[in-house]
Formats: sequence, C-alpha cells, structure tokens
Amino acid sequence: MVRFFAATQQGSRPGGPQSPTADQPSLSISVTDPVKLGNGVQSYISYRVSTKTINQEDRGPEKIVIRRYSDFVWLHDRLVEKHKGIFIPPLPEKSAVEKFRFSAEFIEVRRRALDGFLKRIASHPQLRSSEDLKNFLTADEEVWAMEKARLQEGSVFKKKPGDFLQMFKEVQTKVTDVVLGKDKPQEESDPEYEKVKHYVDELEDHLSEAQKQSFRLVKRQRELGQALSEFGKAVKSLGNCEGGPLGTAFSELGGQSDVLSVKLQLQAQDLLMNFEEPIKEYVRIIQSIKNVMVDRAQAYRLQKDLSEAFKLKELNLEKLRLVRPDKVAEAELEVREMKVQSDEARARFQDIVRLMAQEMERFQEEKTNDLGTILQEFARAQAQLAADTADAWRTLLPELDKCTSEDVQTLKSSV
Repeated sequence: MVRFFAATQQGSRPGGPQSPTADQPSLSISVTDPVKLGNGVQSYISYRVSTKTINQEDRGPEKIVIRRYSDFVWLHDRLVEKHKGIFIPPLPEKSAVEKFRFSAEFIEVRRRALDGFLKRIASHPQLRSSEDLKNFLTADEEVWAMEKARLQEGSVFKKKPGDFLQMFKEVQTKVTDVVLGKDKPQEESDPEYEKVKHYVDELEDHLSEAQKQSFRLVKRQRELGQALSEFGKAVKSLGNCEGGPLGTAFSELGGQSDVLSVKLQLQAQDLLMNFEEPIKEYVRIIQSIKNVMVDRAQAYRLQKDLSEAFKLKELNLEKLRLVRPDKVAEAELEVREMKVQSDEARARFQDIVRLMAQEMERFQEEKTNDLGTILQEFARAQAQLAADTADAWRTLLPELDKCTSEDVQTLKSSV
C-alpha cells in the first residue's frame, strides 16, 4: 500500500506535470455502502472506504477497507493532536436522539459528511501525507485494531494515577492563582489577529443563522409538499363526486397537485443535502478554527511563562554567584535547561502563528469556492422548481376554460 502515499509525498514538491495541488489531491477517496451491524445498543454503521491514486504514472490497485464512525473520530483526534496550527476538517456530530441514529436520511447525511471529511484531508498539502491517514486508508481490520491499541498506549488515558494527581494539582494551583488575582493569563495583543478573531466570531454567527433558516425552509418545503398531497386527494374525491367537465377539472387539479407534491419533497431533500448540510459543515469548520485559536492562546501563554521563568532563573544565578558559589554549577544547568524549554515554546508558538496564517488564506479561498457553488446550485434548484410549478398549473388552464364554457352553455340552454 506504499504506492498510494508515494504519489502524495511527491505531490508536495513543486514541479512535474502531474504534481497534485491542494485543489487536485493525489488520492481519490470515497465513503460508500453504509451497513448496520450489531443489535440493540451495540448497533453501529460500518462504511466502505475506497482509495486509489490519481497520478497515471503511479496508479496502483484500489484499496478498500471497512471503517466505523469511531475510527473516523480516532483519525480526527490524532490529526488534532499532532498538527497544531492546522484547521483539521470537522466530523459530523453524533445523533443525540436514539430513534434517528439509523434513519435512512441520517445515515446518508453522515456518509456524505464522512466522505467530505476524508476528501478535505486528502486535498490538504500537509495532512494528506499523514502516517495516520495512511494507516486509516490501508490497514486491514486486524492490523488497524492493533495499530489503534498501540498508539493509545501513549495517550492521556494510559497515564498513571500519580501523573493524573500531579496534573490535577498543577491545574488546581493555576486556577486558584487566577481566581485570587495572583496570576492573570497573558493574552496576545496583535491588532491583525484581533481582526481575525472578530471576523471568525461574526462569520460563525451569520453561518449559524443561515443554517437555522435553511432548516426552517427545508421543513416548510416538506410541509408544503405534504399539504399539496392531501389537497390533491381532497379535490380528486370532489371531482369523482361532481362528474362531468367540472369533475374532470377537479381530477386534473388533484393530479397536478400530486406531481408538485413529489417535486417539493424531492426539492426539500435536495435543499437539505446541498444547502443546509454544507452550511452546517462550515459552522463546524469555524469551530475547528476556534480550536486552533485556543491552541494558539495556550502556546502564547506558555512561551511567555517560560520566558519569565528563564529571566528569574538568570537573576537567581547572578545572586548565587555572590552568595553561594557552590550552587552556581547546578543553577547554570537549570538556566540552560530553562532556556531550551523557553526557545522551544517560542518556536512552537511561532509555528502555530505561521500555519494559522496559511490556513486562513486556504480557508478563505475554499470558502469562496464552496459557498459560491452552494448558492449557484440553490438558485438553480429554486428556478427549476418555480418553472415546474408554473408548468403544472399552466396545464390546467385549457381544462378550466373548457369547463367554464360548457357550464355557460348549459346555463343558457336551461334558461
């Protein structure tokens, strides 16, 4: 399975007619064939994940593996842990309502979201060469289970009780100091970064509102479709009762109502899949951006704290040179170690700043393209529905005109 990722590694270097870009990933990935497995509370959905290379000169056989939602969660969490500063594509949320977990619509919505999750990773210039992605896409089920277990050995869940106790004491002390005013968290004061934070907050509000209203629109379309269906049944029954030209007109009205009912239901489903869900995904992407902002804030405070600690140790060293020469060697070692830690923390913060700037540029470009496509499809679908609606009602006019003319003639003859 190395051939899948040989193309990815090469694609990250410039040059060559087949070099993939962020918009042309070297991997073609699809998530298909959801299948329900297990019984009761142990039930879950498995997915078929298919991967093949795009590059003609390095095209290998298609690799197919079976994964479940928890495997996608594992991959997501690994990428978040190892790639600070990068906007990790979000996963779809879990259903909070048990009865919806295995509905056809929920399963299809999740399948599409998981498919998009992997496609976004495969198109990312750094993430697509991830060893964790490689394992996810190529490892057979037994190997995959062993790899997950091996990697989890070093996770936070495997820490010793004493480690947790120490972590708790440190966090407790930090929180106490903040509450008592002994320690105030240092915040980054960069005007440009403040603009970014304000923009992200505002964008999140607007996207959330758009998603909320699109949900209402989908619901309204479905209700209207159902109402037209019931209306169609009613006027058909009226037509059967009436008979004659008027009865025929009522039956035709009922038939067209049925046709439009189906179109409205299909259009509502299309609106859900191609407008509401993509907008909802961008709300989740914003949360991924905010998670990186949290990492950035933590990295900033850590490098500031270590820098101050380094300065204090330097001052302490100077005092020891005067009063305790026997402690100088030990203090010098501590100063050197603290300087290394301070420099590493500063470098980590700068890496996050650099990566975040690149990610914001990428995000803006992708957002413009994605939302532009979403709006075009929305407008096209609405225009088609309007045309279908007009055509459906227009076909009734000749029948209604005929019905009216014959009724007038009947009225005249009776007089």
